[in-house]
Amino acid sequence: MGVRFASIAEAVGWLDSHIDYERVAPTRRSLPSLKGVTEALRLLGSPQESFEVIHITGTNGKGSTTAMISSLLVEAGLSVGTYTSPNLHTVNERIGRDLVPVSDEVLTDLLYRLAMVEPELGEPLTRFELLTLAALLHFADEAVDVAVVEVGLGGTWDSTNVVDGVVSVITSIGLDHMAVLGNSEIEIATDKAGIIKPGCTAVVGEVTDEIAAVIEARCDNVGAAGMWRGGSTFACTENRLAFGGRLVDLSVPGAVYSEVLVPLNGAHQGRNASVALAAVTAFLGRALSEEIVELGFARAEVPGRCEVLGHLPLVVVDGAHNAAGATALGEALVEGFAVGGPKVALLGMLEGRDPADLLKPLIDAGIERFVCVAPETPRAMAVAEIVTCAERLGARASAAASIESGAQEVLKLAGGEGLVLATGSLYVVGDARRCLQQLIADR
Repeated sequence: MGVRFASIAEAVGWLDSHIDYERVAPTRRSLPSLKGVTEALRLLGSPQESFEVIHITGTNGKGSTTAMISSLLVEAGLSVGTYTSPNLHTVNERIGRDLVPVSDEVLTDLLYRLAMVEPELGEPLTRFELLTLAALLHFADEAVDVAVVEVGLGGTWDSTNVVDGVVSVITSIGLDHMAVLGNSEIEIATDKAGIIKPGCTAVVGEVTDEIAAVIEARCDNVGAAGMWRGGSTFACTENRLAFGGRLVDLSVPGAVYSEVLVPLNGAHQGRNASVALAAVTAFLGRALSEEIVELGFARAEVPGRCEVLGHLPLVVVDGAHNAAGATALGEALVEGFAVGGPKVALLGMLEGRDPADLLKPLIDAGIERFVCVAPETPRAMAVAEIVTCAERLGARASAAASIESGAQEVLKLAGGEGLVLATGSLYVVGDARRCLQQLIADR
């Protein structure tokens, strides 16, 4: 390709022509490799070596924790690159500097530069590998002080594992993506611990002793600087419901912070906040001032994670795509989202899961009616399977032909006093969020 992309649409079209393991179910590869992305980085001049990195993985909570880490670092006065996935609406959301997504113009140029390099490689890269390269290239271009890099899937063989984090974060360990990562929490922890590199500090959320031993063994084997463990080295000691989020007490080595407002819903966000603060403390090698902590958390935004879009009815969207996420969402609904009217959910998910894992915590939390939809991906679970499971568990359920028609239906069913919840796959949450925002605005 010798001609520059004429528009962002053309650039994204080229990007989308590559295999996308987020939409096409990945399976365990017999010979996993980082060879392609490593070679591409060499041809690009090793941009990942020009800034420090905080690298983040975990079964749940890594997106929210990434956002909070970035907010705290920006408030501390650093220039911060952030790489996350997946996006809700536009691919630009995945790559940001100082909490601002990359512009269409810059992203178009980044993808053009990658299109120039790809023919020099032995085989085409995947879509996620290209986005990872674009992020690292952008952070080097912008001369950021630190990049906060969220793993896409797993750890050891994720495309982001070409970076060497000064701090490596593991938010949580649970059973998810078992076809790729392993059939037990031990196997999954072993895979995720692959982001721990020599000399780094590992910051680990609250995990079992068995999981902690796996991670600690990795730290010892590679010569990590140490391991900070949630509940001991750092902690969220108080975690109370507050207007607009959580009021938490947090402790890290060298400091205690009382009654800090974290403007995110759900008790799990208080725990994520403790991990984020510990990661920043470990990275800086010192405790932050109370003012920076308060302002840093205050500016944290995580769209699509227990996010309130409107009232009357109360409209909430949350990307609870696995059992642990659904349990956390159910707890958040019970604690903080009491309503007098019907509780209705718009739900769609990907294949390879037991729909009961998502449905049961929501039914236990009072969701009485489900409108089931299919996300626009080959990995979509059949809507009839979700409907059948919901009815077997005692809830009413029906199918909608599209996410847009489903959004219209749940708003009608909830009335003025009820609750509308859009959840499941982030593909559903992203499209539902857009539809619900428009329907609310049109009222």
